[in-house]
Amino acid sequence: MTDSKIPDTYHPFVDLIGLRIDKHSNGHSECSMDVREDLFNPHRVVHGGVLFSIADTGMGAALYPSLKQDEICATIEIKITYFQAVRSGTIRCVTDVINRGKSVAHLEASIFCGDALVAKANGNYSIFTPRRQQ
Repeated sequence: MTDSKIPDTYHPFVDLIGLRIDKHSNGHSECSMDVREDLFNPHRVVHGGVLFSIADTGMGAALYPSLKQDEICATIEIKITYFQAVRSGTIRCVTDVINRGKSVAHLEASIFCGDALVAKANGNYSIFTPRRQQ
């Protein structure tokens, strides 16, 4: 189930980390990626910034389908809690919009490796119409 509202545009960071947006609809998304050693920190586990990026991208993917034609969204803040280190396998992020107002939305993402919950994130996003570039 995919909504075409997510821009099919240049997204080099998602490509760099190998993230896949598997499902996205109004208020929900599911993303996944395979663990690779080039995403490890010095302790040979997936860098926390990678997990944060998965949550951030999953949140945007869940929110985008609700936006009007001329609107975009931008991260205001995200809080993430890490529960377990990730060393191998496939990481999966499931995100839901918890509350969507006119100008701010609150989302929640759960990040899994296999059946284990490895991180949980809450985020707030600004919803706005960008100023025209001059």
